[in-house]
Amino acid sequence: MSKTVIITGASKGIGAATAILFAQKGYNVVLNYNNSAAAALLLQKSLCEQGHNVIAYKANVANKLEVDLMIKEAIYRFGSVDILINNAGISRSSLFTDISEFDWDEMMNVNLKGVFNCCQAALPEMIKNKSGKIINISSMWGVTGASCEVHYSAAKAGVIGLTKALAKEVAPSGVTVNAIAPGIIDTSMNAEISVEDLADFVNDVPLGRMGTADEVAQLCFFLASDSADYITGQVIGQNGGYVI
Repeated sequence: MSKTVIITGASKGIGAATAILFAQKGYNVVLNYNNSAAAALLLQKSLCEQGHNVIAYKANVANKLEVDLMIKEAIYRFGSVDILINNAGISRSSLFTDISEFDWDEMMNVNLKGVFNCCQAALPEMIKNKSGKIINISSMWGVTGASCEVHYSAAKAGVIGLTKALAKEVAPSGVTVNAIAPGIIDTSMNAEISVEDLADFVNDVPLGRMGTADEVAQLCFFLASDSADYITGQVIGQNGGYVI
């Protein structure tokens, strides 16, 4: 029986690239989205037309009930949840003094509470099966912090802390938990950065370019594979040498 992967925020960028890769490798894919219905449904249609087992499912990861229902649907449709990739996230740039309480709560709810909700919903199935892989997408700013992105950095640092602690807790049940901390990746999330600022940023990357969504997807696939069975609680930087 094919394994099942749930990928949050899978309508575009890293999530979409990851969904495509896992589908092509024969996995059942639950393609989660919240606001980007058109992109998610188009991706689902394309992958299904290629003969892959993919469902698109709308759920706000910050809403526990919606997440619980998504996990139940995945188990109903495919029989199990083997891999969870927590990719859904938002990014905002703002001076710390300009961050409102709403801005802070929104960032934490999506980027950190969303990971909590999805892990808590998926883990009972994984623990029951004595097998599972959880991969959390953090950020290099969760490691180093970013000026004018304090709330984003704090949320992504929280994802790292959650990853390390949860890895210790569920390891005896055969479940691994790891995080990827990407650097600047060529996705629409960078749309608010000016061309000049983006060029300056890339000039500081030792490898001299942005990363691609496909490269992050490949790392997700490795961490989900049997080859990574002895890797847990780790934060893997994928930033072209920007943070070493």
